[in-house]
Amino acid sequence: MEALKRSFGEIRKYPSAVIGVIMILVLIGLAIYTVATIPYSEAIRLWRGGEDIWYSTPRNAFPVWTNWFTDVKQPETIVMFSEDNPDVTKEYTTTSSGKTDIKMSYTFDYTADDFPQELSLFFKTEYVAKEPFASITWETPDGRTIRVGDLAVSRKQTYRISQDEALVRRLGGEKPEVGLFADPESPDPENPQVLKGTYKINVSVLLFEDTGDASAEYVVFGEVFGWAGTDHRRRDLMLPLMWGAPIALLFGLLASAGISVLTMIISAIGGWYGGVVDGIIQRITEVNLTLPFLSILIMIGTFYSRSIWTILGATIVLSIFGAAIKTYRAIFLQIRESTYIEAARAYGASDMRIIFRYLIPRIIPLLIPGLVLGVPAFVFLEASLAVLGLGDPVLPTWGKIINDAWVNAALYNGYYYWILEPAVLLMITGLAFAMLGYSLDRIFNPRLRGL
Repeated sequence: MEALKRSFGEIRKYPSAVIGVIMILVLIGLAIYTVATIPYSEAIRLWRGGEDIWYSTPRNAFPVWTNWFTDVKQPETIVMFSEDNPDVTKEYTTTSSGKTDIKMSYTFDYTADDFPQELSLFFKTEYVAKEPFASITWETPDGRTIRVGDLAVSRKQTYRISQDEALVRRLGGEKPEVGLFADPESPDPENPQVLKGTYKINVSVLLFEDTGDASAEYVVFGEVFGWAGTDHRRRDLMLPLMWGAPIALLFGLLASAGISVLTMIISAIGGWYGGVVDGIIQRITEVNLTLPFLSILIMIGTFYSRSIWTILGATIVLSIFGAAIKTYRAIFLQIRESTYIEAARAYGASDMRIIFRYLIPRIIPLLIPGLVLGVPAFVFLEASLAVLGLGDPVLPTWGKIINDAWVNAALYNGYYYWILEPAVLLMITGLAFAMLGYSLDRIFNPRLRGL
């Protein structure tokens, strides 16, 4: 133990190891923060949910930080609810016929250099039998008033302004998200410019019953959203990017630690007992080395289960009888002939005591660098299976993001962030463990210390 402590103390002498440790601690901190702030059940609900959850976020929106690197400022999403919002006025008036008219006005500033992605109103009403009737108008910064639409409103209804064909005709064939924000004085009508300023959308809901109420949420879907952007299902990519950290670290650490420890124990047993026991272990190892590891995992994921625990178990089972068994066996055969092993046998130590108390501890310094270096390999394995469409369908992971991006032609459509963000996190994880692992190899391997 003292030797291990001294060896770990030498990490400070290797800048790459220090940087690797810092990066790993940051990843662990991100994983802990994610699990603490976004419970597993909530993460799964958000990830598997569709537009019923992410209805107010834009589709395929770039991260907001992309505006820092471009001269054309893209619009951000504006969400305005009629209740408890200082920028929204809501008034109840009674008409001459005794009906209740609810007037809601949404005032907002539009300063972006480009047009929004789409416009929508989400109504919620209360009535007994007769549906309320809504009238919607639009006021521009230059004083123009445009009739947007009129419609009967059910208890829960979405009015997508951008898809209103009647409004398109009134705007001269222009898309509503363009025509409503376009400057009428644009020098080139074929390429309209954005009219910046304060806009107002007025919603009047007429109730035909003595009791009832109405509210509406107005959303201007921008071209940028959040720190990670969104995908084709409007989901905020920050969720899978954050939850991908604990999943990747858990899979990588469990696989690497489980394989390293079990391989070492099996090698120690074979090296100590020798004979038939060692022969069986060596034959199993030789057969296992000829098996196509990735192909078997693909078959398991295709025909049996894509659960991450199933894949983890199969990975460990298929890897414990690997080439490392022969390396460890050679070391154990040398240690077995040591004088202190003969002394232990002389005072009557049992076979299991000798294996676990005297043999295995001698090669732990060799095990640690391999364990650390094995983590990124298994992190990439889990991501690779997800990219192939064999990842756990429930969990939000980095590989699943890349798979969704590939299926939806993200690069072809210019959504580079969709692939680059998880790819960068995978590379950072691999680099962190590689920097630490190679430094530990130099520390624990005397033949490498002078290099």
